[in-house]
Amino acid sequence: MNVAGKTVVITGSSSGIGAVAARQLAKQGARVCLVARREEELASVQREITSEGGQAWIYPADLTDEASLNQCAERILDAHQRVDVLVNNAAHSIRRPITEALDRLHDYQRTMNINYIAAVGLTLKLLPRMLEQGEGQVVNISTLSSQVPIPLFSAYLASKSALESFSRSLLAELGHKGIDVTVVYFPMVRTPMSSRTSIYRHMPMMNVDKAAGWIVKAVNKRPARVGSPVGTLGSLALAAMPGPVTRFTQPAFRQMDRMLKHKMSKDR
Repeated sequence: MNVAGKTVVITGSSSGIGAVAARQLAKQGARVCLVARREEELASVQREITSEGGQAWIYPADLTDEASLNQCAERILDAHQRVDVLVNNAAHSIRRPITEALDRLHDYQRTMNINYIAAVGLTLKLLPRMLEQGEGQVVNISTLSSQVPIPLFSAYLASKSALESFSRSLLAELGHKGIDVTVVYFPMVRTPMSSRTSIYRHMPMMNVDKAAGWIVKAVNKRPARVGSPVGTLGSLALAAMPGPVTRFTQPAFRQMDRMLKHKMSKDR
């Protein structure tokens, strides 16, 4: 797909992967619609894009609030005759053992609200325009961690797994009507969100530019999946032998946590 002249909506684009992906797509000629809560940061990304000759519009919104989401979608639809691509990138992650979340149901609720409900809500609002056009694409951002049995992220992984299931249903129902759906399975990426967890300072991570490039690849190539060989292998192993694979990987993750904590303690 030649993205020049295409209208691409990207949520969570005030910083991190979303902002960099917006800049990369704008450089290829896409008309990018930036969606996030923080208006000042959105305006900053917009200025960077326009200073390089690109086109960008900003739509500040709290996507966890239905009225705000609806207003955002209406503004986008009113301002743009076409909506070619929606990238559901906005997300929230929590690293916490289940036994420490027994009285924290709100952890699961707020994570599900932004990672799943908001993504589905905006998709449902923009989908009629795509169907009217006869084509469109929804790019849903997920994680390699949903492809292998990783501990300590139960709220985050549950929300991403729900989004993946919705993605499969969307493609199965509307693929024949020109709607492409891509799921991007990121490994850990060095972003403001991941940096909030101090233990990950010493963990090797993908850089933001490369991660944004995966989104650009998803938009250009329109595959059903963008990810790593490790994630694909993990998915196959987990589907074939869920019990043994889960039991086999957990000691490795516990050892990794001990190593990271040790490195973190040496920094103090």
